[in-house]
Amino acid sequence: MSDHPEVPVTPVEAFEPPYYVAVFTTVRTPDQSGFPETNARMEELVKDIPGYLGMDHAQNPGGLGITVAYFRDAEALTQWRTHAEHRAAQERGRAEWYESYTLHVAKVERSHGFNRA
Repeated sequence: MSDHPEVPVTPVEAFEPPYYVAVFTTVRTPDQSGFPETNARMEELVKDIPGYLGMDHAQNPGGLGITVAYFRDAEALTQWRTHAEHRAAQERGRAEWYESYTLHVAKVERSHGFNRA
């Protein structure tokens, strides 16, 4: 079951490089009390970060989830990483919602896409 009810059926478009991606891969705990509301709030907040480009989500039935967030520059990513409400959600995630996670941040040097239209 997805916590992203309005997940688009197409990936975020390819942007003109360079830009940055944050790849957040998770395995969640069984108790997700409060997670859907907090997740929705984070998705709204990140949209207000200048330089935020979009986000893709995927989750398999076994519980492995991947979120990829796209940012125009390192400053935008830093602004999101240090946002007070986001920091509080990160702490709650470690305390309650995640068995484990990894975060990978990368600078994109090449990007292209395809869309059967």
